[in-house]
Amino acid sequence: EVQLQASGGGLVQAGDSLRLSCARSGFTFGDYAIGWFRQAPGKEREEISCITSRDGSTYYADSVKGRFTISSDNAKNAFYLQINSLKPEDTAVYYCAQGYGNRCPINVLDYWGQGTQVTVSS
Repeated sequence: EVQLQASGGGLVQAGDSLRLSCARSGFTFGDYAIGWFRQAPGKEREEISCITSRDGSTYYADSVKGRFTISSDNAKNAFYLQINSLKPEDTAVYYCAQGYGNRCPINVLDYWGQGTQVTVSS
C-alpha cells in the first residue's frame, strides 16, 4: 500500500513562487509515475505534471509549461513541484498521485493523496 501526502501550499501573491512537496511511503513492485494534479472550484481535475520512476521522464500540461518544474528525491522518496510566477488562475487544491507503469501522463491511477490548497491573490 502506497500513501501520498502533498504539502507546501498557502496564500501567496501573483508573481510569487512555491514549492510543493509530495511525501510517498510504501513500496511498489515495478515502474510507476508520480503526477501532480489540481482542481479549482467548479473546474475539472487537471493533470499538470508527471515524472516516471524508471527514467525520470517528465510531462507538463500546456497551461503550466515554463513555470512549473517537477523533480524527485529518490533517497527521501519525495517528489516536488516548483511553481514560479504564480497567477490567480493557479488557485486550486493540488494533489499528488501515483500511476501505474513508466508512463506520463498517467493513464491508470493507483493511489491518490490528500491535497494542499494554493491560493494566489492578484
